Amino acid sequence: MDRTASGRKEPHMKHNSVKRILAAGGVSPGTMVFALDTPAVAPLAAEAGAEWAVFDMEHTGWGFDTIRRLVGAAQPTTLTPLVRVPANERHFIGRALDTGASGVLVPMVHTEADARAAVASAHYPPDGDRGAAFTMAHDLYTDGNVADKMREANDNVLVAAMIESAEAVENADAIAAVAGVDILWVGQFDLTSGLGIPGQTDHPDYVSAVERVIEACRKHGKAPGIMAASPGVVEPLVAGGFRFVAYWRDAWIYKQGLRDGIQSVRDAANR
Repeated sequence: MDRTASGRKEPHMKHNSVKRILAAGGVSPGTMVFALDTPAVAPLAAEAGAEWAVFDMEHTGWGFDTIRRLVGAAQPTTLTPLVRVPANERHFIGRALDTGASGVLVPMVHTEADARAAVASAHYPPDGDRGAAFTMAHDLYTDGNVADKMREANDNVLVAAMIESAEAVENADAIAAVAGVDILWVGQFDLTSGLGIPGQTDHPDYVSAVERVIEACRKHGKAPGIMAASPGVVEPLVAGGFRFVAYWRDAWIYKQGLRDGIQSVRDAANR
């Protein structure tokens, strides 16, 4: 950070309040963005009370031009912008963070080595091997001491390892133990598919797998994360230990809200 004439420190990047909330043991609600590639999404989500939004690259086909625009729209808001990268690769993780994202969700983290690779890609030396470029979107185009910026970025970045396979569940304790991993995110569809029970989130094998992930998080002080597909499932998820909870994704929320409104018109017309 640089100091103003008054001696006050000026940050070089958006403060990651979500990382602080989770580190203190709190619960942080957010949402996922898959379809509505409009800058309006970030301020709308912030106004609705979301503390963070994940802009998805894994399943949307969005490139970095789209991500840069969506993340940029979040910067003036209270929303913490995160990006789900398409793969656990250094050039994806570094570029997502260079757009100004405060963290990354990394898919298909199966092993401790995978987790360490993700952490390294998200951190500057000496904590990692993130490529260095400054006076960019990620440091708010500010001047300043490069070493200070690197330390600030390393302290600020949030890394979520996505647990999406039976192998990842077996290695959940080792993954959670990796310094620099903040969240173990349960990918429900991939995990149930990997367990041979696609979509069966009430199956005993899935329930047992989730319990192992949550226990690993508790042991190592990390936050379990998941997406909640309806208000009715939020309470049991939080009661069960999840602390980084996405309420649904944009297209589903839009469709459900519109469906309810259209039905109200039909109901009124039929009275």
